[in-house]
Amino acid sequence: MTLKFYAHPFSSYCQKVLIALYENAIPFEWRRVDEPGAMEELAERWPLKRFPVLVDEGRTVAEASIIIEHLQLHHPGPVRLIPEEPRAALEVRALDRFFDNYVSTPQQKIVFNQLRPEDKRDPQGVAEARAMLETAYGWLDGVMANREWAAGGDFTLADCAAAPFLFYADWTHAIDARFAHVRAYRQRLLARPSFARAVDEARPFRPNFPLGAPDRD
Repeated sequence: MTLKFYAHPFSSYCQKVLIALYENAIPFEWRRVDEPGAMEELAERWPLKRFPVLVDEGRTVAEASIIIEHLQLHHPGPVRLIPEEPRAALEVRALDRFFDNYVSTPQQKIVFNQLRPEDKRDPQGVAEARAMLETAYGWLDGVMANREWAAGGDFTLADCAAAPFLFYADWTHAIDARFAHVRAYRQRLLARPSFARAVDEARPFRPNFPLGAPDRD
């Protein structure tokens, strides 16, 4: 049975899963949530109406990190995204949480604030989110000083998270030149064929970025 993937190509969390699918050439059926009937189908399976959602032989799998874990268990390929060795796997999962909580979350807070009516916006919340991103960039710059990928020499779940989250974070709160290791890492991620494909598929939707998409990447 074909995997069904309820998602949108411009969503960072959907891109996170797309990278995993493309890394191992796993076939799937797109169910784009902006197309007729797709969101209604998703809501029947996941009433919270958040995406991405994967349906595999009738089983509904929600949340990007869990979907990637599911793919490794049930549709393994040549690229192992969660290491077999428990301690190495723990570091990968910890970094995955770092990118979700301390890069994506503050980045999205800034974007969602921009979508509010002007009189409902939260300048203090935005300032706090920008400060969090600065702190996250600084910590990550030290981590990436001697690493090719987030957890070391192998491309993993952590990089699946880092790619779209750093991509949009730099659009939202630019990664300063003093974080040279983070900037170089972001460029390596953009050059990775799986992520480059996801970025290209999302290009038509760039005018929808609330802060205005920069003319680069």
